[in-house]
Amino acid sequence: MANANDMPDTSQPLEVVKKRKRKVPTEVSILLVLVGIAVLFEIIGWIVRGDSFLMNPQRLLIMILQMSIIGIIAIGVTQIIITGGIDLSSGSVLALTAMVTASLAQQSEYVRAVYPALTDMPWIVPLVAGMLVGALCGLVNGALISFAVIPPFIATLGMMVSARGLARAYTDGQPVSMLTEQFTWIGSGANPVIIFLAVAVIFHIALKYTRYGKYTYAIGANPQAARVSGINVRRHLVLVYAIGGLLAGLAGVVASARAGTGQAGMGLMYELDAIAAAVIGGTSLAGGYGRVTGTVIGALILGVMLSGFTFLGVDAYYQDIVKGAIIVAAVVADQYRQRRRNKAA
Repeated sequence: MANANDMPDTSQPLEVVKKRKRKVPTEVSILLVLVGIAVLFEIIGWIVRGDSFLMNPQRLLIMILQMSIIGIIAIGVTQIIITGGIDLSSGSVLALTAMVTASLAQQSEYVRAVYPALTDMPWIVPLVAGMLVGALCGLVNGALISFAVIPPFIATLGMMVSARGLARAYTDGQPVSMLTEQFTWIGSGANPVIIFLAVAVIFHIALKYTRYGKYTYAIGANPQAARVSGINVRRHLVLVYAIGGLLAGLAGVVASARAGTGQAGMGLMYELDAIAAAVIGGTSLAGGYGRVTGTVIGALILGVMLSGFTFLGVDAYYQDIVKGAIIVAAVVADQYRQRRRNKAA
């Protein structure tokens, strides 16, 4: 009879099999896509224009500044999509909060101030006011979805139209200008990027290590199972949508501070860019899966593409066509990943 020592050692093959089964994180694949797109624009830039795309610090800074505002919105949208919902109102909420924020940040020297008695306010006042307006809009979205049982698409579509209308009615369509230097400092230099990265870090930690994140993923994966396990699904959905609105409000504050004005046309189509950044970053439209790190990379991909096409002189219409194709491709990839996850389960 063979003893134990004569038996073949299968531990090494098993370890090899386990290593082979380890999947490359989604963020790594997306990061490689980002690097590939940047290198492609660099090569085409030298061929077509005889100039470097990546070696221009000013161009890269403008690109990152442009995407930081959309990135702030996208972090809120990511959390909403993880729950299995959607938010079409974030761009309009940005416009409304920009108008309210700017009206509370005007200089006393301006004779046409919206609130003459509330000029030269400390920067914290318009900042808090803008975020509260955004959070209120998100709260309404969440309440309509959770308690009135209105589909997220319809509820946020209604908010999109209403918030944009309120932004126009706030000053009869007139822009709000002459903002204090103390307030516009929020949007100066690299401050928008710092705010974006700070928000990303905060919500990466919140989603990965806190009860808030566990509840968010659980609801997106299976709302009924989450309810049975003791999670107050309605209350948590209201919270997630309120946070999404608050971040859209913060984006409105940063946008108005950076532009030095508040205009009702701000944030137009930003909600679609935010959704695109989240989906490109690996967030599943089916809910239950997504990471803030992926969304950050997704926002950078959009920024690199926008900056690259502008660098090459591609017409804005064609840029929209390509952006639409990328969104569709990202959704197709999401569906493929979803099928693979279902088979693995």
